[in-house]
Amino acid sequence: MHTTPSSPIDVPQIFPAVAPLARTTVRLHPRPGAPTAEQSSVGGPLLWPADEAWPMCDGPEPGDHYLDSPGEPAAPLVPVVQLLAEDVPEVPFPAGADVLQVLWCPFEHEPWTSPRPELRWRRREDIGARLQEVPAPDVESDPSHVPRPCVLDPERVTEYPSWDLPRAVWPQIEDTMKRVARETGWEYEGDLAVASGIKVGGYPGWTQSPDWPVCECGSSMDHLLTVASWEFSRGDEKRWIPVEDRPAMAGWETATTDDHPWWTIQNPSGLMLGDVGGIYLFVCTTCPTRPFDYRFDCS
Repeated sequence: MHTTPSSPIDVPQIFPAVAPLARTTVRLHPRPGAPTAEQSSVGGPLLWPADEAWPMCDGPEPGDHYLDSPGEPAAPLVPVVQLLAEDVPEVPFPAGADVLQVLWCPFEHEPWTSPRPELRWRRREDIGARLQEVPAPDVESDPSHVPRPCVLDPERVTEYPSWDLPRAVWPQIEDTMKRVARETGWEYEGDLAVASGIKVGGYPGWTQSPDWPVCECGSSMDHLLTVASWEFSRGDEKRWIPVEDRPAMAGWETATTDDHPWWTIQNPSGLMLGDVGGIYLFVCTTCPTRPFDYRFDCS
């Protein structure tokens, strides 16, 4: 079990202008483990039909891999996230689907200098015979783009916009933000607003200006999933480290070796996307087929 500490500040009361903007996010809390294909996971095996070809990257063609990136012309995609409907019903599954799978090519791609994700929506009872072994990543894959297998412990948390705060709201809360920080030490943006880590729904974990995609149907897409490099960074650990993990974090501020427990708590999947960045996936919930797009940013 992983429990995000309650907000030390009553955000709707102290910042009433942001109260209508509250959203629920599902923090997935990945932790190293040995998930099976029948479980929700980060970096674990997928429920994949035995008679369906495994997806491959189309290689270093124009507009694909960067010219100075390694990689075979047909690098297999790697599993990133699998979510089952009973674990995270908040996922906007298309009608009849109950499994979401995210894979990506672990090499850098245009236009974001990042891995390029793909989505699969599935209905478990239609899968039939399962693929027994996921193809190994290309030997030249960047290990920091291939997540280590992790089990999940989904937790619902209320969050409020930071980078996505409407421009008209900023002047309404700016003075209060400064006062609260001065009097209590709690920062709105780092401690009270957007939850960190790998999560479903809520607000994207932007580190730069928001860039929400628009579907071809004209609708603004919804945030589906943030795949973050770390579960928390220095500065946002004050709020976002789960209560159960805090005893193991003792002394982490001065730890210099990889064998300290905090490394596993902060970066259980081993991902590093750019400079502690994230990949944000979006879907159109207006369209029944759930078309998707993605964005990448980093510090």
